[in-house]
Amino acid sequence: MILGFDPGRQKCGIAVMAAGGEVSLHRVVSSDSAIATIESLCQEFPINLLVMGDRTSSKEWKQKLLDAGWEPEKIAMVDENYSTVEACDRYWQMYPAKGLWRLVPQGMRQPPKPVDDIVAIILIERYLAKQATA
Repeated sequence: MILGFDPGRQKCGIAVMAAGGEVSLHRVVSSDSAIATIESLCQEFPINLLVMGDRTSSKEWKQKLLDAGWEPEKIAMVDENYSTVEACDRYWQMYPAKGLWRLVPQGMRQPPKPVDDIVAIILIERYLAKQATA
């Protein structure tokens, strides 16, 4: 299984995906609890790789993961350009608008909750796509 990690200064997105592409879990956690959450998920799931975004404070987060015992070869950095925009679009696919909100064009809607967890899913998908072409 692969753990996707979208690091941030205040909140982080986390997702767990099986090799077949099935998402087992996705959630947004506070930055303060991110490492503990990752450690807990590693006890719950057979995670063998952590894929994380390469932007917001990623070097600091990678060092925190290494300090927590992660092996460098078990951490893969992925380009996260436009991942938040993509995650907003994916949000509406996962949770279609209801009622009068359906009449508002998707580009004018903002998801009602953070999409960092969906970004984590997208980061895993980008990693897998890159591996498939390599």
